[in-house]
Amino acid sequence: MTRTTRTTRLDHSEPPGGLPTVADIARAARVSTATVDRVLNGRPGVRDATAQRVLKAAAELEYLPGASLPAASAPAPQHITFLLPAGSNRFIRMLGDMVSYAHEHWTPLNVRCRTEFIAGFDPHALAAALLHHGQRSNGIVMMALEHPAVREAVGTLAARGIPVVTIISDLANSQRAAFIGLDNRAAGRTAGYLIGRFIGTRAAKVALIAGSRSYSAHEEREAGFLSVIDEMFGRLEVVGLREGQDDAEKNYRQTRALLEQHPQLGGIYNIGGASDGVARALKEAGRDHQVVFIGHGLTPDTRALLIDGSMDAVITQSPQTALMSCVRIFANLREGRDVLSGVEATRSQVIFRENLP
Repeated sequence: MTRTTRTTRLDHSEPPGGLPTVADIARAARVSTATVDRVLNGRPGVRDATAQRVLKAAAELEYLPGASLPAASAPAPQHITFLLPAGSNRFIRMLGDMVSYAHEHWTPLNVRCRTEFIAGFDPHALAAALLHHGQRSNGIVMMALEHPAVREAVGTLAARGIPVVTIISDLANSQRAAFIGLDNRAAGRTAGYLIGRFIGTRAAKVALIAGSRSYSAHEEREAGFLSVIDEMFGRLEVVGLREGQDDAEKNYRQTRALLEQHPQLGGIYNIGGASDGVARALKEAGRDHQVVFIGHGLTPDTRALLIDGSMDAVITQSPQTALMSCVRIFANLREGRDVLSGVEATRSQVIFRENLP
């Protein structure tokens, strides 16, 4: 049996009877005839907004059969990849898991999302992942590391029309489309204010533990913390910052070392994740109700630490809102709207044991 297939007519010459041509569509849509050819034959390489303009022009010129227009004009779903650091940061893990099971929330925005966990604190691995996943995604969301290789990869994707959104930690002087996250300097100031008020009028030493200064978010939180301590709490001595790479075991060892080196330690601010490692060290030393402990990210672990008194406060944000904001940004870019149209400002929350949601 001979199978007959029907293809869209792509004759660029003037047809009999004055029927519209590909050149007519190209002029009406303000694109090249090659772009029209790709759109009408369903080939990749054309931005959604441009494809919609071509299909609209074709419809107005009655180039396509009316019955085929609804199917032809329905844009394919956008494929968005979330690149997040692997490890024991439970807030990041929770964020990635939410991407996987929240597909029903993305349906109205016509997107499909997936999470790829990659090596943390490795800018070259992040840059390589950006270029790799950018080849099969319409957009990328990443927790950025400050590094020229990452900035260059973002620029390469932007040149290809693949937007990148940064989440939690931003990338300065880059071509990323938008940033979704806290005002991290304000978050650090909040932590410093809380520790200062909790400790009270006595002189004490306070310490900071960060994931890595390679995250601008952690660097900004540190700067905010130091500034408010200097401005308001001169009786407190900051004994330096240690990096634990958001790893519970490393945070445990860093906290043990701090307690041994500074027996009169009065407060700890965990700038990053894996607060359970800090709490374990405080409990083993019998200092969990003596050292003021402030951290980030409300998770089942930090919730339990608030309840048992190991932590005094958690500064957090809504992961659901953050994810929805990222997805909405890509919808805005596709439809040609302002990038932050309808996107909620990221709000920080300070959670204590007595106001746990």
